[in-house]
Amino acid sequence: MPLLILIADDDLGIRMAVTDYLELSGYSVITAKNGQEALSLLESYHPHLLVSDIKMPVKDGYELVQQVRKRPEFRLLPVIFLTERGSKDDRIRGYQTGCDLYLPKPFEMEELGAIIRNFLERSQIIQSEWRFVEPKKNSKARQSHPIAKIESFNLTQREQQVLDLLTTGLSNIEIGDRLHLSHRTIEKYVSSLLRKTETNNRAELIRFALEHHLVD
Repeated sequence: MPLLILIADDDLGIRMAVTDYLELSGYSVITAKNGQEALSLLESYHPHLLVSDIKMPVKDGYELVQQVRKRPEFRLLPVIFLTERGSKDDRIRGYQTGCDLYLPKPFEMEELGAIIRNFLERSQIIQSEWRFVEPKKNSKARQSHPIAKIESFNLTQREQQVLDLLTTGLSNIEIGDRLHLSHRTIEKYVSSLLRKTETNNRAELIRFALEHHLVD
């Protein structure tokens, strides 16, 4: 399932151009023409990243991001301001409001794409470290082979998931689709697994995992 990006901009041309570029890059995109509509879409769809203009009707970008940052579920949401307001004071206010990056218009699509990719990869890695922590109330039921596997080689829950899928013969892209992560993020997990098991390639890693009972 592709990562979801919300574009908030009252300029239809900008919305269409950015949407086309990001969809061609493999993302899913939803759009809003003002801050109020964007806030409603955020609550309904919980996108992985927000790109917002500042000057919009009904609710501007500053108001939108202020409300976003007040909500615990959106505190880690990457936010990019994409706007014609490029003065130093505007940039300072943007960062004080809670944006992660301020990109003045006009901009290059390739630069925006690289920024988005960087933010999403870091965000997914951070979230993957805590999202799958087991609740204590279930710990007794889980005291079996899978937990022992993880602890014996200090594998994270996400690394174990990647390793399990690797042994089924899936590619990095296919694993990313299963785990809702980019293939570049999966490459980083595979590299970490190679390092921890002191193996040199995927074939050696899979053989090592099977010999040491790291997978079922």
